[in-house]
Amino acid sequence: MQFSLANVVKEQIEKASRYTNIPPYIMKILKCPMRVLRVTFPVEMDNKEVVCFTGFRCQYNNALGPTKGGVRYHPDVNEDEVIGLAALMTWKCALLDLPYGGAKGGVICDPTKLSEKELEKITRRYTAEIMPILGPHKDIPAPDVYTTAKTMAWMMDTYSMFIGHPEPAIVTGKPEVLGGSKGRKQATGRGVAISIRELYKKLGKDLKDSTVAIQGFGNVGSHTALFLEQMGARIVAISDSTCGFIDFNGLPISEIMNECTEKQKCLIEYKKLKPCAKEEILTLDVDILVPAALENQIHINNVNAIKAKVISEGANGPITTEADEVLGKRGVYVIPDILANAGGVVVSHLEWVQALSGLYWDEEEVNYHMEKRLVTAFEKVWNKAMELNISLRTAAYVVAIERIAEVYKFRGLFP
Repeated sequence: MQFSLANVVKEQIEKASRYTNIPPYIMKILKCPMRVLRVTFPVEMDNKEVVCFTGFRCQYNNALGPTKGGVRYHPDVNEDEVIGLAALMTWKCALLDLPYGGAKGGVICDPTKLSEKELEKITRRYTAEIMPILGPHKDIPAPDVYTTAKTMAWMMDTYSMFIGHPEPAIVTGKPEVLGGSKGRKQATGRGVAISIRELYKKLGKDLKDSTVAIQGFGNVGSHTALFLEQMGARIVAISDSTCGFIDFNGLPISEIMNECTEKQKCLIEYKKLKPCAKEEILTLDVDILVPAALENQIHINNVNAIKAKVISEGANGPITTEADEVLGKRGVYVIPDILANAGGVVVSHLEWVQALSGLYWDEEEVNYHMEKRLVTAFEKVWNKAMELNISLRTAAYVVAIERIAEVYKFRGLFP
């Protein structure tokens, strides 16, 4: 059966609803996306051939405020995935007590086979096509898989050209020179590391010399590795779409980042270590596993081979529902995506506030506010999990949907 992220999210909502007193009509609302836009647009490629691309933008729910979410470029982008990711953003924003609803977007393409000029054309045309539902108080995009600060700069410029004046608050994750926030690039990885640190505190464990494997060594995975290393953990394995590296004495994370992620190179191009098959990384005997690649990476066919005792979801939806159940029965602590990787959207909110106000903060202040909000959210989730004797994932969903439900009780239904 084909994997459906939207169905996985719906199942999690139904599971969490058993531990709440939320009215049935609100649960019906939370299971359905508010708006899904599909667009198809032509782009003239470098060789003068005209190619039609398909893109999506889902605004899942806006009860808490304007919708917020990334835009990804990938061959496997589809409507179901975008809806599921937008739903996850909805719960993530609610959990972190942000004034946002959830959204997600994407274009079906393979960025590794496109020139920068072609990517710019795709970005500008996609932005123009979805512009009727965009706006700093309507829907604010951000980077995601295979999109960058430069992608956001193109989106901002396109939107600004249409409205006749610069509008830095239309996107987040953009370059600092255009109003981007300090600390945004590192924020998601920093948040994943903080969530692991907080769990270890609750378990009475020390991160020093704990072993860590990270699947997906892009922006999120690499910064997670860097911050965990600074906290005393030992990063023994990493992988990307091309290969993996394993060294139980510890990998040279800073050097690999400088050689690969900072120069947008694949790990296979790093020649100082012997590569291994990327599939090996997930099943290593380590203390902590961070799946930071794509969804559906840990599933019923490989979950029994997982040996880590703690998993922190750097990616969105990397564990299927069936696999999650198996891990829970084995006593594996899973820090769910809507908590673990929420550092990015927290700093995106800070960037948005700075852009709207025209006041900008240094990195130390940004990191302080981000960490404070993440730690507060972790505490709420942990306490809820202990109170109801449920998993951290279910507890996170309970906290999130209770907040949205409370808003509906005051706002009511229109008309």
